[in-house]
Amino acid sequence: MTGQSAVSAAKAALKSQAIELPSWAFGNSGTRFKVFAQPGVPRSPQEKLADAARVHAHTGVAPTVALHIPWDRVDDYSVLAAHAGDLGLRLGAVNSNVFQDDDYKLGSVTHPDPAVRRKALGHLLQCVDIMDATGSRDLKLWFSDGTNYPGQDDIAARQGRLAEALSAVYERLGEGQRMLLEYKLFEPAFYTTDVPDWGTAYAHCLRLGPKAQVVVDTGHHAPGTNIEFIVAMLLREGKLGGFDFNSRFYADDDLMVGAADPFQLFRIMYEVVHGGGLASDIAFMLDQCHNIEEKIPAIIRSVMNVQEATAKALLVDGEALAAAQRAGDVLGANAVLMDAYNTDVRPLVAEVRDELGADADPLAAYRASGYGQKIVADRVGGTQAGWGA
Repeated sequence: MTGQSAVSAAKAALKSQAIELPSWAFGNSGTRFKVFAQPGVPRSPQEKLADAARVHAHTGVAPTVALHIPWDRVDDYSVLAAHAGDLGLRLGAVNSNVFQDDDYKLGSVTHPDPAVRRKALGHLLQCVDIMDATGSRDLKLWFSDGTNYPGQDDIAARQGRLAEALSAVYERLGEGQRMLLEYKLFEPAFYTTDVPDWGTAYAHCLRLGPKAQVVVDTGHHAPGTNIEFIVAMLLREGKLGGFDFNSRFYADDDLMVGAADPFQLFRIMYEVVHGGGLASDIAFMLDQCHNIEEKIPAIIRSVMNVQEATAKALLVDGEALAAAQRAGDVLGANAVLMDAYNTDVRPLVAEVRDELGADADPLAAYRASGYGQKIVADRVGGTQAGWGA
């Protein structure tokens, strides 16, 4: 592919890209030690959608918003979906929450008490009901379940309880609906986590069937883990359902995607592009915690970082790379990737946004819009949204 045709193909692919925004990223969130409240933070799901619409207006590639239940609870979810439509948005994945109630201290769907397991399963099934009302495709499941001490519970039995709950949810899914199973190495459980890695998630999803897919949170791995290998394997097996994009320096830091290791983000996106994932049903969602930075600009920056990493991945010269790999040209093959990574794609992505009717410089446009000052003035009083609200 010639240089110009490669650029044209990259632009077409970038225009079709969709990055899902997490509703909770617009609320107050932080660390286990402190959540710093900010002025202008949304007080309702409707105000979260208004902020998300502002991000989409400036970037052109963020048309869906993921919900978190019960943080985004409303009386009528079909009305909320219609409101999102009025803002030019759609409601995306429904995220369950079986980790904040006191009953879940020893687990939710893997808890040794059947009554607690029934309560947790009831919530998951309620989330599917919400999907029916919102038209959402994906149910995203993350479990904090695990143990802190050897002997605390039966490891194998907990896997059986997990499989039983997942099977019940799977059977409840409707036509065109999926469940995305997330994994996390540790925290809040420190001895065993019931879904600690991609292999465990993959095994459960494989047993369940085609509606069960694995979601990769880029912050949920041990230091030095080759995340792009995991991505390539799940793509190859048809089991990569989505991403939770963020950055980490040490553990599950939930920083802006691309902030800690932009080269890793590029490598991940290269495997996505190379494996045909960009044109598939993979959900590209942000999952971040903006504690000290302004929330809307941080989310805009995150969308831009994903776009730029994707653009670089699209510019990899596949023919030259394959030729170098066949010849055993180690340095030559690496140079092909590095040439793409070192390309300044910001003008290209700015052109894409401009052609989409968005803003070439989304952050500058947001600053000039006065929206940040307006929401600070308007959103006085009430209870700000945040963890647990």
